[in-house]
Amino acid sequence: MTAATITAPAQGKTKQLIIPIIGMHCANCANTVGRNLKRMPGVDEASVSYASERAVIDYDPKRVTPDEMIAIVKDLGYGAALAEVDLPVAGMTCNNCANTITRTLKRVDGVLDVNTSYASERTRVTYLPSMVEMADIKRAVRDAGYKVIEVEGAGEQAQVDAEQAARNAEIADKKRKVIVGAVLSTIIMILSMAEMVGIPLDFPGRLWLVAGLTTIVQVYLGTDYYVSAWKALKNRTANMDTLVAMGSSVAYFYSLAVLVLGLDPMHYHVYFESAAMILTLITVGKFLEARGKGQTGEAIRKLLGLRAKTARIVRGSGPAAEEVEVPVEDVLVGDIVVVRPGEKIPVDGMVTAGQSTVDESMLTGESLPVAKAPGDTVIGGAINKTGSFRFEATAVGKQTALAQIVKMVQDAQASRAPIQDLADKVSAIFVPAVMTLAVLVGLFWYFWGSAAFYHHENPLGTALIFMATVLLISCPCALGLATPTAIMAGTGVGAQNGILIKNAEALQKAGGITTVVLDKTGTITKGKPAVTDVVVGKEAELSTVNGQRSMVNGHGAHPLIMSSGQAVAESPRLALLHFAASAERASEHPLAEAIVEYAKAEGVTLSEVEAFDSITGRGIEATVDGQAVLLGSPALMRERAIDTAAMEADIARLQDEGKTVMAVAVGGTLAGLLAVADTVKESSADAIRRMHEQHLRVVMLTGDNWRTAQAIARQVGLDPEREVKAEVLPGDKAAAVKAEQAAGRIVSMVGDGVNDAPALAQSDVGMAIGTGTD
Repeated sequence: MTAATITAPAQGKTKQLIIPIIGMHCANCANTVGRNLKRMPGVDEASVSYASERAVIDYDPKRVTPDEMIAIVKDLGYGAALAEVDLPVAGMTCNNCANTITRTLKRVDGVLDVNTSYASERTRVTYLPSMVEMADIKRAVRDAGYKVIEVEGAGEQAQVDAEQAARNAEIADKKRKVIVGAVLSTIIMILSMAEMVGIPLDFPGRLWLVAGLTTIVQVYLGTDYYVSAWKALKNRTANMDTLVAMGSSVAYFYSLAVLVLGLDPMHYHVYFESAAMILTLITVGKFLEARGKGQTGEAIRKLLGLRAKTARIVRGSGPAAEEVEVPVEDVLVGDIVVVRPGEKIPVDGMVTAGQSTVDESMLTGESLPVAKAPGDTVIGGAINKTGSFRFEATAVGKQTALAQIVKMVQDAQASRAPIQDLADKVSAIFVPAVMTLAVLVGLFWYFWGSAAFYHHENPLGTALIFMATVLLISCPCALGLATPTAIMAGTGVGAQNGILIKNAEALQKAGGITTVVLDKTGTITKGKPAVTDVVVGKEAELSTVNGQRSMVNGHGAHPLIMSSGQAVAESPRLALLHFAASAERASEHPLAEAIVEYAKAEGVTLSEVEAFDSITGRGIEATVDGQAVLLGSPALMRERAIDTAAMEADIARLQDEGKTVMAVAVGGTLAGLLAVADTVKESSADAIRRMHEQHLRVVMLTGDNWRTAQAIARQVGLDPEREVKAEVLPGDKAAAVKAEQAAGRIVSMVGDGVNDAPALAQSDVGMAIGTGTD
């Protein structure tokens, strides 16, 4: 499932239209649609994919319109996922106003039909939801001088919902037919074959009962294939359903003729069970195929699910300013948007007031929240963590970063491999060739084969059954059961080993992989920060004061000591952890959670925080056991005039290792350092070593900085110069995969975040693992 959209190419006067098509049964259907679209005046190119169920059309808008192309698709017997909305409109004063609104809306790309009533003051619009947004329709009405009365209606999600509803209906229909077919076919098989295995089950009217049950199967299950074959015939072509319809019909009508004409069943065998089982097994395959296709749009649905549904914008200025909650589709560039803790950021923008930290892992894949202050950019779909802020909307609708990721996924899914062109050429002549072969086989068995090998059988019956066999065994749809069964078996084995396989194409291509592109966060690393180093200040040492263990330096009592003069722990290291973790208990930052978790694992007893203040993006300050604790970046320490000179070498070393360094000052003196990093998975180095042993090219791709990326690379055995690409955004990841493919390599992309979705879709085999936001 994919979305319909419209774009303007870089050159020329053509536009590109993408239509989601409903009702295609095989590759021949796709070829029929593509062939008829190409014949239309104004259509430069039309590529139709059965796998993604989309038509990608380059056309001249001056010569042909989208609704004309959709009409052609419908005339061929297929459908397009459309949406319809009723909008109440205020401001109309006569019927001419209604005509004006209708003309205005019909000029909007993606609007297929408009019916505006002055009497009811409503306009009904039929449109492709992802080709034109709800906000565009409302804006067109406003631009015409009228007002849309706001109601709950369709947004960008409508396109996904429309397609998913159509798929769900198809799956439910196939399921009902499979159940009916399985029950009746089982009864038919028992009544037809019982005597062959020595079970006496003959009674008057047995064959007529079998014929009646088979007729139900033929009508209920076979209608889809007959209708599809008839559509193909009207379009002067033939498809795979033509072969199914012909094969089952030959068996059914021959058997029915034997029964109606009163011929001897011992000499003229009947094949009702074959006709019933043919349709039932093919329908089982169609059901499994429909269920699989229904899951193909999951990536798009999850990406769209990241978006906020509403936004809180500021209306008015000065004392009259007020916050108003509106649908996210109605946010305009330049609007001031208010975001509170825990809320999703609705659109892209620039912070104008307030400070906070924001979880942008949906875009960057990195686990640590990013501090935001006035002048910083924010991304729609990201989650605000701690503070409140206001920002000015700079990109809305399809211009947001998240919308661009969705589009990149759609483009990658819609692309065609060169081998598909060859397959299309073969399929164009395949069905007629099979039908010709079936006739020749039938003639052979009728005139010679039957007498030579089945002389006790009726020649006509023998010829027809072999003819039907050729039709069915040559039809790829006859593999409709075998292929899904093989996929289910393969995916079952994969699941037992923690591998979820999406489709047969992925299984096939996985065997030819030559390059593996690995995302860093959550794939090579654990995707969660953890304490890696605890470095105590060089002056800190253990000694005894009045028989008690405490920490001192040359200037008297060391700050790692309680206000009562009693030691807080048995060693400077544990004392450092005590003060740091106690202070961080009041924070919800992932780094704070990592420190608290580490201290508890070390058996450190924590104290209650007497005072706490968060310094957004820099650190915290608190009072613990009567001591003032300051925890944050080395830069924060220098700003507070805390001497870090004695530990600068340690700070530089830890930062060179790609770790986040936090200094801890107690009582105004530097007590030590804590280093936190997204640690490497225990299995990563061994997995990369084994890939190298298989002569696979391995590339690490990450949005993180170069220093962190190279430090991780050295830990897992990757060449930091040749096998690392850092500081790359989602679009760059997809481009990197594309560059590998352009060099003739079969690429597998391994990632764990929604931000990896474009690269995963672009790769030959995408592997989504770990704990990503998708």
